[in-house]
Amino acid sequence: MIVDFFSPVNNSVVAHILSQPSMVLGKTVRLHTEKEGFPDLTGIKIAILGVAEGRGAELYNCYEGLYYVRKELYQLFAGNWHAEIADLGNIEQGNTIEDTYFAVATTVSSLLKENIIPIIIGGSQDITYANYRAYDILEQTVNLVSVDSRFDIGTSEEDMLSRSFLSKVIMEEPNNLFNYSNIGYQTYFNSQEEILLLDKLYFDAYRLGEVKDITLVEPILRDADIVSFDIGCIRQSEAPANSNASPNGFYGEDACAIARYAGISDKVTSFGVYEYNGALDIHNQTAKLIAQIIWYFVEGVNHRAYDYPYATKESYEKYTVVLDDDDPLNFYKSDKSGRWWMEINLISNNKHKRHALIPCSYRDYEEALKLKIPKRWFKALQKLA
Repeated sequence: MIVDFFSPVNNSVVAHILSQPSMVLGKTVRLHTEKEGFPDLTGIKIAILGVAEGRGAELYNCYEGLYYVRKELYQLFAGNWHAEIADLGNIEQGNTIEDTYFAVATTVSSLLKENIIPIIIGGSQDITYANYRAYDILEQTVNLVSVDSRFDIGTSEEDMLSRSFLSKVIMEEPNNLFNYSNIGYQTYFNSQEEILLLDKLYFDAYRLGEVKDITLVEPILRDADIVSFDIGCIRQSEAPANSNASPNGFYGEDACAIARYAGISDKVTSFGVYEYNGALDIHNQTAKLIAQIIWYFVEGVNHRAYDYPYATKESYEKYTVVLDDDDPLNFYKSDKSGRWWMEINLISNNKHKRHALIPCSYRDYEEALKLKIPKRWFKALQKLA
């Protein structure tokens, strides 16, 4: 059914791949081309899809130039990978923006059912809403992580725009959102009311300066189901092809590290990069960076440890910290990956069982030893109890 939503990969991309050395990534990917048709998805682990939709953005043409990203991506050399990749082509604009959302949600749902991880190349970031709605079929709560300088809350009365999609995610039924985390927000782009609202909802928000040590974002991404990456969070000097690009932001290597952490997360089942405007690019610099971000995400997927939730907590080393009120706080460490989790004991809803273990770092364990309750544990407890 999803075949009807897609147009083939641009012929110029196919020709570019043919001109490249034999070991490049483009020659290992199953492409949707005019000649070969839609690819067979048997055995596929990762599916790349473009979304040529920009009506939700400030600049309508934010979806232009997806073929630049593909050219840059497919001339890179693959790593020591085992996961099979397919490129489904582009979902073209529907008659209305809601038609495009339906096509994206239906496609992602279909891929999730087959345990295929979609990588979405946008398009405006409101496509994240369609990605989120695809998880309705799973009948479980999900965690959304947005790497963005802005929260994109807007108001519930606003149209579905790239700057207000989060309000729809939070407010609209069925409400399957368990947690939202923002990585890299810049305070002067967000009102104090929005910052206070996220805190009131027990969501997580991390200022750009808080994550200068980029390793701190790993537990956040390890707990995500959906990762949405706004290319505008990267400083303008490194990624100019975005109308909201700012002098401050992540460096390119930070963005690639974030993508790799998302890839190695056992829970992440969809990943999207949005707000690329090829008309604003300089020497394909932003397209090159997006290609490398995608490369690192794929690299991460190929190095997943498959511990929690694939392994039970009985498989881990257990550490118990007794707090002042005599309530124990249990930590678990994976022998396989060395990663840490902390346990929420009070689960009142079976729908939330998958959130019983909250990813954390060794630093959180050290803080607990000092009788300081980790913030992420406290916020999760308020939503679970």
